[in-house]
Amino acid sequence: MNIHSSKYKCSECGKCFRGKGHLARHRRSHSGEKQFECSVCGKRFTTAGYLTVHSRIHSGEKPYKCRLCDKAFNQSCYLSIHLRIHTGDKPYKCHSCDKSFSSSSNLHKHEQLIHSNVRLYSCSYCGKQFATVADVNCHVRVHTGAKPFSCRHCSERFMRLKQLKTHLLKSHDEGTWFTCHICPKKFHSKGHFNQHMLRHVRVKPYICDECPKRFYRAGELKRHQLVHSDYRKFSCFLCDACFKCKHGVQRHLKMCSAVHGISALLL
Repeated sequence: MNIHSSKYKCSECGKCFRGKGHLARHRRSHSGEKQFECSVCGKRFTTAGYLTVHSRIHSGEKPYKCRLCDKAFNQSCYLSIHLRIHTGDKPYKCHSCDKSFSSSSNLHKHEQLIHSNVRLYSCSYCGKQFATVADVNCHVRVHTGAKPFSCRHCSERFMRLKQLKTHLLKSHDEGTWFTCHICPKKFHSKGHFNQHMLRHVRVKPYICDECPKRFYRAGELKRHQLVHSDYRKFSCFLCDACFKCKHGVQRHLKMCSAVHGISALLL
């Protein structure tokens, strides 16, 4: 009733709360006040609840366990998303194709990477553009050489978390292999496993808008769409030639450098 009566209403955004304490905590999101500090890394949070969740990163605590398998999670929302793997529930549907997803974040990524040509984030080193902040941050490590992901068993370090997980699985047998029940193949990532299973049932979920061709992978569709496009974003710096794909300009540069008397090793 307090919520409906607007008794505890935020003057900044108009959102209503059931009590004074809830309103006070919410106001910190506008003021930027973060009075709860992590004793391990110093990161600060607006509520004690956020700090509690964050602290599980350091402690490794995963109190939310799946009742159907041995997976455990540090947040209840992650467990809820995981349970959809067992139930097959995919409530988030793409408006542009027939694909569905178990989480809104996966749907958002799909729409950005598959159906949108918008690249808002650019690399400060080379100018290459990306669809997400995470993508550009990962790409920048190519220039800086940073390897923030280290193995707990050996001295190996990696640029990407996915590379670390693959290393742990292959070199230290830590993690879970995804094994095909039709053939003896096994995979270190769920994405590769899912793509493999599509080939058994001969399902090609990625459809070209310009022609009836279908593809197993998003990358295959993206490369095919170049056939229908006149956009040539890769250019040779030695002549005026332009190309649709990176491989095209790389092949051209080998010949063009020989004509101009430049060693291919310098390119």
